Amino acid sequence: MKTHKQLYPQIVEFWNLHRAYRNASRGKTGHPDVAAFEYDLEKNLLALQSELETQTYHPGAYRNFHIDDPKPRLISAAPFRDRVAHHALCQIIEPLFERRFIYDSYANRKGKGTHAALNRAQQFARQYPYVLQLDLEHFFPTMDHAILRAQLARVIADPRVLQLADLILESGAPVHAAEGAPRYFANDDLFAGLRPRGLPIGNLTSQFWANVYLNPLDHFIQRELKCHGYVRYVDDLLLFAPDKLTLHAWRRTVDEFAANLRQKFHEERAAVYPVATGIPFLGWRVYPDHRRLKRRNGIAFQRRFARLRRAYAEERITFDQLTASVNGWIAHAAHGNTWGLRRALLSQMPVARRTAGST
Repeated sequence: MKTHKQLYPQIVEFWNLHRAYRNASRGKTGHPDVAAFEYDLEKNLLALQSELETQTYHPGAYRNFHIDDPKPRLISAAPFRDRVAHHALCQIIEPLFERRFIYDSYANRKGKGTHAALNRAQQFARQYPYVLQLDLEHFFPTMDHAILRAQLARVIADPRVLQLADLILESGAPVHAAEGAPRYFANDDLFAGLRPRGLPIGNLTSQFWANVYLNPLDHFIQRELKCHGYVRYVDDLLLFAPDKLTLHAWRRTVDEFAANLRQKFHEERAAVYPVATGIPFLGWRVYPDHRRLKRRNGIAFQRRFARLRRAYAEERITFDQLTASVNGWIAHAAHGNTWGLRRALLSQMPVARRTAGST
């Protein structure tokens, strides 16, 4: 396989770091850590550049917090200067891997995303009568660093780039260190279960590396199994086929291949069923001829809108900020048959713009 040996100078170029800053700060300029970095932007970028050039750069500690929507997850936020370094790395190496990814991997890729994945799933639901739905168990906390590192090294030969990747991997390892007992698979050696594992959910590098990690699985499903109706979004997989027997056989084979990546699927959530019953996928239920937003998403928006209204009434946000948030949800919900839901939710909670001097 072709490798790339002179990537590090591109990563540490000032123009690349400045572009990384712009991308990392997009939509976050009001955050204190972003504002502090921006206050003396050139000095901070030059300092980061010097550390990267001399290979004295060391990532800082993560800030961890839990969210419960749509399911409980631990989110880890790196210091902002580290997020700039993450963007600088990905901006150079991501295109090298992008050309190796299959078309039907939809998470964290330009021109893809949730709505494109939903459209593709619905297209396949019109072509095939049955679907196999799978999702990986504790994917981010259990990603094996040695396996990921080997996949990176197949494309990247520049040792300085790999060393930077190692630093980022090592800095995130403690985040999931206490989560669950070591897992062992059929082909493991004695120490495989004790190897470093886990990527912080929230890092740009983690999102990109998730696609690198599962790329062999994607190619196996499409090339070896000849599954032409396949969609993956992070760790959620849909395999379509004309009959149930094929999908049940594929399930056993995919399980075996996932074990080579030291991953396993949720047994209780793996299912083969007719597409006519609707496919629960990315917060929607997808049918061949329509799709519906899951009830919990409408309830979650109703609660968020109530919080936004309180924040507006207390003058903590502007009317334009409130409108932007609502319009974002409306644009998302408009991708399904939700006109009645949108009208019902918004008509129940009218909001009037504050006028000058009003209380």
